[in-house]
Amino acid sequence: MAVVLTFDDKRRKAPSIDALVALTAADLERVNAMIAARMSSPVSLIPKLADHLVSAGGKRLRPLLTIAAAQLCGYQGEHHVKLAACVEFIHSATLLHDDVVDGSDLRRGRPAANAIWGNKASVLVGDFLFTRAFELMVEVGSLEVLGILSNASSVIAEGEVLQLSTANNTTTSENTYLEVIKAKTAKLFSAAAEVSPVIAERPTAERAALASYGMNLGIAFQLVDDALDYGGTAAKLGKAVGDDFREGKITLPVILAFLRGDATERTFWTRVMEALEQNDADLPHAIELLQRHHALADTLERARHYGAMARDALGLFADGPVKRALLETVDFAIERTH
Repeated sequence: MAVVLTFDDKRRKAPSIDALVALTAADLERVNAMIAARMSSPVSLIPKLADHLVSAGGKRLRPLLTIAAAQLCGYQGEHHVKLAACVEFIHSATLLHDDVVDGSDLRRGRPAANAIWGNKASVLVGDFLFTRAFELMVEVGSLEVLGILSNASSVIAEGEVLQLSTANNTTTSENTYLEVIKAKTAKLFSAAAEVSPVIAERPTAERAALASYGMNLGIAFQLVDDALDYGGTAAKLGKAVGDDFREGKITLPVILAFLRGDATERTFWTRVMEALEQNDADLPHAIELLQRHHALADTLERARHYGAMARDALGLFADGPVKRALLETVDFAIERTH
């Protein structure tokens, strides 16, 4: 059972990233070609496993941000293509590691790599993708860029460990949860957008603005993801609804419902999320509690808050097709159903 999250039916046409994709299409094609070339290895399992993940689809949102930010800053060189590929390699590596840690069976609607080739191969190929990312950073030759992306990689790892240390803990605070998603998700969004004004040699204010745009977009994106785990549909999500629930993953909807619930409800959350003692009736009951305490609606409201900050960060830039596409991307991140 799941309740599909909806927005005001009278709103304008549903936002999308179609404009962003169209504006970046030529460069993204070059990025994809570079990704395919850099996954090559005489060890046959490496390109086979990596291609299983990288070619599985996905929005390619992070490399799209790098390309679009380069266009917004008037960059005329070639380095943005390598950096966009680098960002996608970092993201793909973290997905491989995430699926091992979470014991996930599905990724983007297909069997996860670890479910096919095992945990050891997935971790090692993830490491391979990290090394490819760092090779690309070095080729760009900017110490500032190297600092941004290496720091992002470090922060992502810290976020993974922080999430592990709070796993199945119903007393996790909202602040700690935000620390986790800023590190695990939003930091790479931020770095993906920030590297472009660096290579374009734009003023510090523009670099800070795009870093802020990426960070706040990433937070909003993850908040919506966590709400959709209880309010989406499996066909659109590419994974089973309630995966976070079954894993006992403490996300904002659960944190809010736990804090707002009575003693009986908290006992329920402790049983299903900490002890992982679950039966078939528990997920529907959990969704009912999340609705009763407006936990899903309030999670989406927080996403709108961070989305507004992402939009404000672009105020520094002149109006144009790229800026408008980046603004619509914020709307898409918040109003999407998958």
